[in-house]
Amino acid sequence: MLAMIAGLLLAAAFPKIGITGLAWIAPALMLASALGRHNGESFRIGYVSGLTFNLASLYWLLLIPYRWHGIPLGPATGWLALSAFMALFPATWVWLISSTRGFKPSLQGTGSSVQNPARLIFEAEPFRGVLARSWAKRTLWAIYGAAVWVALEMVSARIFGGFPWNLLGSSQYQMVPLIQIASVTGIYGVSFLVVWLSLSFLSAGLTLLRRPIVRSAWLGDIILPMLVVALLFNLGFKRLAGDTPQPRLLSVTLIQPSIPQTLIWNAANDDERFRDLVRLSEQALSNRTDLLIWPEAAVPKLLRYDTNTFAAITDLARRHHIWMIVGSDDLEPRRNSSNPEGVDYFNSSFLIDPEGRLAARYLKRNLVIFGEYIPLADTVPFLKWFTPIQGGFASGDRPVPFELKDLGVKTSVMICYEDVFPHLARGNVEPDTDFLVNITNDGWFGEGAAQWQQTVGAVFRTVENNVPLIRCANNGLTCWVDACGRLRQILRDSRGSIYGPGYMTAEIPLPASGQHHARTYYNLHGDLFGWTCVGIAGALALGRFVRRRKRVGILAADF
Repeated sequence: MLAMIAGLLLAAAFPKIGITGLAWIAPALMLASALGRHNGESFRIGYVSGLTFNLASLYWLLLIPYRWHGIPLGPATGWLALSAFMALFPATWVWLISSTRGFKPSLQGTGSSVQNPARLIFEAEPFRGVLARSWAKRTLWAIYGAAVWVALEMVSARIFGGFPWNLLGSSQYQMVPLIQIASVTGIYGVSFLVVWLSLSFLSAGLTLLRRPIVRSAWLGDIILPMLVVALLFNLGFKRLAGDTPQPRLLSVTLIQPSIPQTLIWNAANDDERFRDLVRLSEQALSNRTDLLIWPEAAVPKLLRYDTNTFAAITDLARRHHIWMIVGSDDLEPRRNSSNPEGVDYFNSSFLIDPEGRLAARYLKRNLVIFGEYIPLADTVPFLKWFTPIQGGFASGDRPVPFELKDLGVKTSVMICYEDVFPHLARGNVEPDTDFLVNITNDGWFGEGAAQWQQTVGAVFRTVENNVPLIRCANNGLTCWVDACGRLRQILRDSRGSIYGPGYMTAEIPLPASGQHHARTYYNLHGDLFGWTCVGIAGALALGRFVRRRKRVGILAADF
């Protein structure tokens, strides 16, 4: 039950609930629920906690409007399967951190120390970890626990294409001074701080229970991480205070059409929804703008191959003399294919200049499993039952800079949930990149929490790379974030909702002509902090494995 409570509290730390402080409590509760347990049991307890967290925080997968014979088979299966897989990471963390070398319960076997789990914990061999009598060992244990958490987040961001959704650090997006550390460590540094302090609180609590007479004994466990957090807040405030206004402003207009996903899947509505999109854009362009952005999946037909669609878009650009970034599918002949009619489809974005010419194209690199491609579709054809897509996309292989040459502006585009990948976004930011753009379609998930959760993860891309980020979404969250991770402007409809149709114009600050944003340590060196945590976790886990094998060998020899 305690493990389930920990999972629910962690889910509540993320939007839509978004109580930031709960993230500082949940890791300690996860671990407290498994203290004194043997390896297999601690893993199972951690798995229950992780499964509860993922089922609660990823509930929006159930909002996908896809039914198979009237049953939401695909959404429910995806929700359960993804939650079950992602629960392995907190389970592994609890298993690695909670285990102790051995126990010394009463020799009576059925005595009170065995029957009482609380006493069993305190009679465990106090040689290291949260149970150690040495302050230094308890501190090293808490730091090790934070490093292991980061190492597992690094793995989750990359394995099987990666799913760095709701990384622990992203729950702290409202703590703007604190998250400035991401300019050095990436988002993983924020996750590290949260876990370190959480485990230190647990250690302090157990120290107080074990030594209630010495009232100040617990202070030693929290003073170091508290000082570090205070120092980082101070440095963060100084960085924010030094954020001076930029000399140039780029006027950007964002269109949010709020097209239901069922209409996107229904080709019969393509012409009507495209006319609505153009009409909304014409209304928005009553104000002067430099750049007009449409979201992912806004163009219902192949832009380069449908004459009417291409003519309407290029005419809009010429008449208003604006640059445009639009999302559209694209295709090209399949390379090295024996079939002359073979083609590859791509989820793409296009840059259109004020003369109506295609100036650049970016092909999405990180595809959504079961949303944009079906794994093993040829060998396991029944997998198609779980998804509404009929075919699949091919992936691009590199970021593409979009240069608005007459304005002296350079940006780079990401599509869909690519903005939640720290290492992917870093590759989009070159020394002269002025800002990032993410076009996305979260209309799959109705009016759920997915829109907010993706956005708060994307906030960290700005701090990591010291550039603003513009998000243009189908049904939210359309906004822009400054280089310090502050949400500056959010599109809301007449009801105050982020999900309805509308448009907004934002003034994006840019460096003076010929100058660039200062590059951060993270942008220059990448996930050095994260990989260091992976190395620490791997080395300590290997050492523990070797010690265990030695103990098993000694016991076998004695026997």
